[in-house]
Amino acid sequence: MTHVEDELTSQPECWTRAAAEAAGHARALPAAGERVAIVGCGTSFFMAQAVAALREAAGQGETDAFAASEFPRGRSYDRVVALTRSGTTTEVLDLLGQLKGRTRTTALTADPATPVMAVADEVVVLDFADERSVVQTRFATTALTLLRAHLGLHTDAVVADARTALTTPLPEGLVGCTQFTFLGRGWTVGLANEAGLKMREASLAWTEAYPAMEYRHGPISITTHGTATWMLGAAPEGLAQQVRETGALWVPGTLDPLAELVRVQRLAVAVAGARGLDPDQPRHLTRSVILARP
Repeated sequence: MTHVEDELTSQPECWTRAAAEAAGHARALPAAGERVAIVGCGTSFFMAQAVAALREAAGQGETDAFAASEFPRGRSYDRVVALTRSGTTTEVLDLLGQLKGRTRTTALTADPATPVMAVADEVVVLDFADERSVVQTRFATTALTLLRAHLGLHTDAVVADARTALTTPLPEGLVGCTQFTFLGRGWTVGLANEAGLKMREASLAWTEAYPAMEYRHGPISITTHGTATWMLGAAPEGLAQQVRETGALWVPGTLDPLAELVRVQRLAVAVAGARGLDPDQPRHLTRSVILARP
């Protein structure tokens, strides 16, 4: 079993622990009414997109998501939350350093022995969800679960769905597809973006991701036999039939969207195996991006 397989199968237990610990981290996490920005890089940026949409939809306050390198320095926030598994990503550390003493910051990380501990005002350490794999699975979804629980949006049903996602066979013919499109609505747009990234990282697959309603405004033109369109969450009326009419494989989201992401992670590993790739050794990637200083 690869590291990524071992880590992705542990997600139900990680989510249960994160949800149980959420109340203990309440002071470090955004309070209702705060104007908040959530930042990250790669997978963490897509988790930030999901959390921002969840928080605003829950009426907790205006919430934006940015790649750490694209944070608008002239904009004012009550708090900036940084998601960083490694605690060493250059763009995240630079941003937190620039905000120190000006804007309250919180970092969610997996490693307490890293520079992020010194540059963030408050830190939540999810070391039980740390990973050996370059490809992120359980840390990202556990951080999202913690924040979802903080918003009062996590239930035991989510964990049950994750267990189902780990044990139910993938749809027939899915591993043999040559192109994958992931769709989301609201908070699941971020999950769709992450699903596409997971497939690219682990299996070098051709993937795209879109808001579901935007898919019909052009992207559906590439959909045909041998491609798959996967909906994370409830699909807009009529979309499934339109996709089937192209000859593509339609994959409905039948579980909680976060559990659907677990199914995508399994697909990424399966496609990698079918193509003779090692998902623990993604091409051109490292566990953390640390930029050399001039």
